[in-house]
Amino acid sequence: MADYIYTMEIRLTPDQQRGVTLVQDIVRHAGMNVYLTGGAVRDIISGFVIRDLDFTVQGNPLKLQKELERAGAVIANADEDLKTLHLVLPGNVRAEISAARTERYEKVGKPPIVAPATIIEDLRRRDFTVNAMALSLNPGSRGLLLDPFNGAADIEAKLIRVLHNYAFVEDPSRLIRAVRFAARFHWPLEERTQARFQSAKENKYIDHITDRAIGQEIEQLAYEDDPLSVVRVLEKEEWLAVLHPRWTTAKVDTVGLSQLMKTRQQMNELGYTPDPSPAVLHFLTARLGDKDVADIRKRILRKDLVEAWKDLEDNAKELAKRLNGKEAATPSRTWKLLSEARPEMVLFLAVTARQQTVAQKIKNFFTKWRQVRQKIPLPEMAELHITPQLSGYQKIADDVFMLLLDGKLRSRTETLKFLKPLAPPPPPPPPPPRRGRAAKAAAEAAAAAQSPVKKKGKGAALPPAPPPTPVQVQTPAKVPEKIGKKAAHAKHEPPKKAAKPPIRKSPAKAKTKKSR
Repeated sequence: MADYIYTMEIRLTPDQQRGVTLVQDIVRHAGMNVYLTGGAVRDIISGFVIRDLDFTVQGNPLKLQKELERAGAVIANADEDLKTLHLVLPGNVRAEISAARTERYEKVGKPPIVAPATIIEDLRRRDFTVNAMALSLNPGSRGLLLDPFNGAADIEAKLIRVLHNYAFVEDPSRLIRAVRFAARFHWPLEERTQARFQSAKENKYIDHITDRAIGQEIEQLAYEDDPLSVVRVLEKEEWLAVLHPRWTTAKVDTVGLSQLMKTRQQMNELGYTPDPSPAVLHFLTARLGDKDVADIRKRILRKDLVEAWKDLEDNAKELAKRLNGKEAATPSRTWKLLSEARPEMVLFLAVTARQQTVAQKIKNFFTKWRQVRQKIPLPEMAELHITPQLSGYQKIADDVFMLLLDGKLRSRTETLKFLKPLAPPPPPPPPPPRRGRAAKAAAEAAAAAQSPVKKKGKGAALPPAPPPTPVQVQTPAKVPEKIGKKAAHAKHEPPKKAAKPPIRKSPAKAKTKKSR
């Protein structure tokens, strides 16, 4: 079995991983089973960008609202009928927690009759096979992929297939969703799905679409990676007019939208992750009237998205005003201001700024000023023991960067002159190793043996004795036969005592004796 938990962990962003852990722990504590479902599982397997997290619980997720808010989540919308929470998790992670349910449609265009269900029954009510999969997050089955309709095979084949014959009849918004998926993934509709799509279109089932479904489809446009191409395909299929009768590609600011997505990609490469959805809706409806824009906003369920869209222009104007004031009088001050501003505001202002000074400062923030960081002498700082392990390292590095930005440090020599007083004292030398008496005596003896010192007096050191010469042993010669017996007898005789030498008297004693 494939390790889908490992795949999930390497595909999710760090903020999304923390969001999965947060929801998983809260749901488990409430005694419910929880699964990652829908588009999140589809994108994990297919390799596409995971835009949001969809959770399904066997229970009522509305009971988890207070615990989620205590953990830092923001509830964007709570649907009492479908038992669904739309929320933003810490790290600006969009998520949806819904109850496992069945949906029974008694009439086309009417809301379904909802009832609690198991996870398999919940997957059966969904739109396409690629969205009808679930990944268990429960202790006993963590990592188990539930795929009753073989959606993984359709992902591999790159096909969009409906689950049953009446999919487009029961929920006409699936006609718009099928086109949106085909445009996003560049996947065709499966043959029978295409035939049912054409039949539903000819029978004008789209006329029965609900306002709620329209609001959901408008909202999804805001999160597309290439919203302009999706809008063009929807217009070709005549679905854009379904979302709003006066909405066409002529009402879209195509130049601004293209520049927005290009700038967003540039910010992503620099490590920023702005949420472009409010700005996307701004450019998609740039040439619609105020009343038409207000109608579109009323249909969107996520009120946090609507509020961010409304406040976008006002916040951007405020930031532009600050960039023109004393707060951004120098490059270093401008850098601090843009670094502390919301990335969404910087993104939008980079595209919409009309004042040349504001546009140039934002351009320098993304390009020219970042190259100044390369002038910080990191090797010389390491030689001065100014390393990341130092408690004030970050402040020192930031101060050097700001001085370089403002031109107050113009050369490497000036930079080193600034850094030297900030260097910490060098560490003391390590103490000599401690030795015992025996080890010390042995070391002294070894040193004396290797290099002897000549001294005078009694304690003079003697040179080392030469090595002993080997003793040569001579073998006895053969004894002649004539003296063989005599020599043998002599061999066994005891050795004779040596004669005492005669005592020699001194002349003085001899004379004394004669005189007597």
